[in-house]
Amino acid sequence: MGQRLSPSYIILTFALSLLSFCQRNPCKLQRFTSFLKLNMAERSPFSSDGQRMEPIVGDLSDPLINHAEGQLFLYEAYKIIVEEVLCKGTDVKEKVCEWKEPEELALLLDLQLREKGEPQERLLQRVRDVAKYSIKTSHPRFFNQQFAGVDYHSLAGRFLSEALNTNLFTYEVAPVFVLMEAEVLRGLRELVGWTEGDGIFCPGGSTSNMYAMNLARYRLYPEVKSQGLWSLPRLTIFTSPESHYSVKKGAAFLGFGMDNVIFVKVDDGGHMIPEDLDEKIELSKSQGAVPFYVSCTSGTTVQGAFDPLDHIADVCDKHKLWLHVDAAWGGSVLFSKKHKHLMKGVHRANSVAWNPHKMLVAGLQCSALLLKDTTNLLKKCHSANASYLFQQDKFYDVNLDIGDKSVQCSRKVDCLKLWLMWKAVGSAGLEQRVDKAFLHARYLVHQMKKRDGFQLLREPEFVNVCFWFIPPSLRGKEKPGDYQNRLAKIAPVIKERMVKQGTMMVGYQPLGDRVNFFRVTILSPLISQKDMDFFLDEIERLGNDL
Repeated sequence: MGQRLSPSYIILTFALSLLSFCQRNPCKLQRFTSFLKLNMAERSPFSSDGQRMEPIVGDLSDPLINHAEGQLFLYEAYKIIVEEVLCKGTDVKEKVCEWKEPEELALLLDLQLREKGEPQERLLQRVRDVAKYSIKTSHPRFFNQQFAGVDYHSLAGRFLSEALNTNLFTYEVAPVFVLMEAEVLRGLRELVGWTEGDGIFCPGGSTSNMYAMNLARYRLYPEVKSQGLWSLPRLTIFTSPESHYSVKKGAAFLGFGMDNVIFVKVDDGGHMIPEDLDEKIELSKSQGAVPFYVSCTSGTTVQGAFDPLDHIADVCDKHKLWLHVDAAWGGSVLFSKKHKHLMKGVHRANSVAWNPHKMLVAGLQCSALLLKDTTNLLKKCHSANASYLFQQDKFYDVNLDIGDKSVQCSRKVDCLKLWLMWKAVGSAGLEQRVDKAFLHARYLVHQMKKRDGFQLLREPEFVNVCFWFIPPSLRGKEKPGDYQNRLAKIAPVIKERMVKQGTMMVGYQPLGDRVNFFRVTILSPLISQKDMDFFLDEIERLGNDL
């Protein structure tokens, strides 16, 4: 492990990287800053009393934006971002959050938009306020969601893609990223076990799941693209009750209807039961419906369960159904030799959704849909052949214009952050992150078992650790009729206390007939054993008096 870099070192390095011509002679930085300020003074949009002056719109001799002013603002804003978000925001001595009630927060931020602009110093204070009152998701004690921590190479990729501000739809405007996305998708498909196929980066795992659903329908009934739903039979979708809610949302959005999502039974660990899937498919057929799609999960949101893909693939092969694997959360185990067995059989799927912004810490958002298909199904299903973008007589290979694979027109570059991170640490480094997260989760469970009051939902299969904290007042009193109601109130109170004090963040939820319990997700590469110990100590401190 390397030493933690001081805030001043990070800021200095960041500034010198941004202003590379100053590296050989530090005095140039002062001269450059002075030049910017002089240039700004000469072309300042503010009057002597500090009020922003109206631009002369009819004057075409100069651009409206002053580069010197803008670049100095960007330089100063970056210093604030590094200090507040990347230094303080990852320091265990600092708070995870500075909680404010909505009314107070709105006043502090002064959110109202006005006719006149504001001076730079006030804008920089806005930047500082946004950073101060936002949740520090990179903090080692943020366990609230399935995104946490920070990878600095990925972050550099995010900065770069934002600065380049291009649209990933044609080779002419995004040549680097058309090629880069293809290579990253190829690398991910290889881990799934496919030597060829297709794919696309989507705006989140929910969209990836909806794409797969739409593609499965198009493969079965291609006329739906032109004729719509009126001529289709009733199509049924099969998933587990612990799958992501986007399956139901997708069914509603795409016109299948939520009532045609059929839930397959799960065992106590949350794994889909293949025998029940087979029975429900047969029942659906007997009722005149057409089963067409099964959505499995590798890493369920709450329990972190991995459905038995091989056995489910047997059922899908038998009935000729599209098999989709929602591996948004769990897909990264494919990097690990120790843990990839959890997704045994994934190569038999038709499609896989995978979010590297979760366990790999690629940064929001980074969500890939991977396809085994080699027939250009993505483009056939989604293309509209806009002639102003996708001209067929271009001077380069028009197959490089990938925009018609997407339902979007504008599509952000999400491959760069993953590519740069993968280049930096290699597959071996990403494997270490996965393995380390498992070790932290096992350590936490081991320590829980040594303490009174921590009751596991079950032994974790993944890095989701689900547990109840039972305060001293409820220990040994499980039989009274109101025990479950009293236990259900514990997690929400502890959560409120930790958020208002800003010490850490962790989620809770009920599940089926099980009342509120905590779910800690362990993935950040910034955490250590001390953070695991702190987590248990803090739960006890916040809950022992309840």
